[in-house]
Amino acid sequence: MDHQALTAILFLSVVALTLFITIRASRQTSGTADFYAGGRSFSGFQNGLAIGGDYMSAASFLGISGAIALSGYDGFLYSIGFLVAWLVALLLVAEMLRNSGKFTMADQLAYRMRQRPVRTAAAASTVTVSIFYLLAQMVGAGSLVVLLLGIDKENTLAVSAVIAGVGALMIVYVTVGGMKGTTWVQIVKAVLLMVGSAVIVVLVLAKFDFNLSELLGAAASNSGKEGFLEPGLKYGIDATHKLDFLSLGIALVLGTAGLPHILVRFYTVPTSRDARKSVLWAIGLIGVFYLFTLVLGFGAAALLDTGKESAVATSSGNLASPLLAEAVGGGAGSTGGAILLAVISAVAFATILAVVAGLTLTSSTSVAHDIYNSVIRKGKATEKEEIRVTRYAAAGLGIVSILLAIPARNLNIAFLVALAFAVAASANLPAIVYNMFWRRFNTRGATWSIYGGLISCVTLVFFSPVVSGKLNADGSNAALFPAGVDFHWFPLENPGLVSIPLGFFFGWLGTVTSKEPAAEERFTELEVRALTGAGAERAVTH
Repeated sequence: MDHQALTAILFLSVVALTLFITIRASRQTSGTADFYAGGRSFSGFQNGLAIGGDYMSAASFLGISGAIALSGYDGFLYSIGFLVAWLVALLLVAEMLRNSGKFTMADQLAYRMRQRPVRTAAAASTVTVSIFYLLAQMVGAGSLVVLLLGIDKENTLAVSAVIAGVGALMIVYVTVGGMKGTTWVQIVKAVLLMVGSAVIVVLVLAKFDFNLSELLGAAASNSGKEGFLEPGLKYGIDATHKLDFLSLGIALVLGTAGLPHILVRFYTVPTSRDARKSVLWAIGLIGVFYLFTLVLGFGAAALLDTGKESAVATSSGNLASPLLAEAVGGGAGSTGGAILLAVISAVAFATILAVVAGLTLTSSTSVAHDIYNSVIRKGKATEKEEIRVTRYAAAGLGIVSILLAIPARNLNIAFLVALAFAVAASANLPAIVYNMFWRRFNTRGATWSIYGGLISCVTLVFFSPVVSGKLNADGSNAALFPAGVDFHWFPLENPGLVSIPLGFFFGWLGTVTSKEPAAEERFTELEVRALTGAGAERAVTH
């Protein structure tokens, strides 16, 4: 069997496995509690695996290892930021959100606010964050399939067709499997990703006699870049780049606690204790994985060509891990290399499918539950109607993501996810924190906080070098818009340094300028529920 055929068979086998899990789970799904929250039937350990599966997205596996391979020390800063962020989620959000919500982030906010304006704002924010995150996953999927099938990455039509195919699969996962199917796919994918990464890490270290210092030395030498193992290669060039690093760090650390597809995972467990356990298991799993990315990234720098014209560089680092797997398996053209490339790429593809399914489910749930049922139907929609609208919304979101991912296909996916973190930290986190800890917080404060953070963040991204005017070191275009188009005036690539404080400021300003009295009794009830779990939604599945 030729290597291309072997690669395709292994790749399609993993896709078939995840589809089988989704269809199997769909037979056990009935009603909104099952479709939105998996019947709250998952244990802390299972949900921890699923959270890890959700979090260890294409950005982590492909984007971070690629950033390390190209930028050395500065690339590893993504891993640090993503991991430290979990402490904020554990200490501020996990247990209290689980106790005081039901299906979406807006449930917790709307408990003491006017329903319609708050739910509309929360749904808008959820969809926007999810679209940014989905862009990264689609770009990663396109890079992988292009590599596996030998498609010319300059063939825009073929790459666009691949991205459209990923979008179609994503819609199938959500509309068929709901939260149960999505969760089981994430659990299986987390196990596969950890095992696959561990195999590559062991093979890389074996080439350097398990001496990490020797690996780092070879990476620095092969990269040909001065200061590869020191801070500043990417973010220390000038004052603007240093501010960009600070902005990135703030966005990463605060963003996790506002990511809607992570927040809804806390609703899939039966108790608040299980919510805490979920986060602890996730931290352990993700911590080990990010240590793996250190070896994967520097291994790619040591063993692969990362020069300007290399496949690693021209893919913005997104192909570093799959090409490293091929190299340690025996190299291009060998059976071992083909098998490892296929397995790792298939696992990465399963990673992408699981994450996009979770994101799409979260957004479509928010549209159906918060907008359709609570705002349009004023709480009178049946469960069947809600689920039907969720499926329509999933299809619509898939189409929008496909259309946006095609022009973004040349951007590094870890970087794209960092933008999603900035939007989540700017729009969602201020409202969640104020709602749980500030008695005076009211409806205007909540809507101003969400819209203020959301609009300021998206506006700054639009007028940043990410969208227009950014060039690579070799002079090639690195922005969303074509070369020659430049309308950026905001100097930072990540807007978190400005937009996150603005989100908190608008929340405070809206509250203190509103004549609406604070719902004191409601705040007390919310506080009791958040701290004790009394009155929290508990759906029992037999």
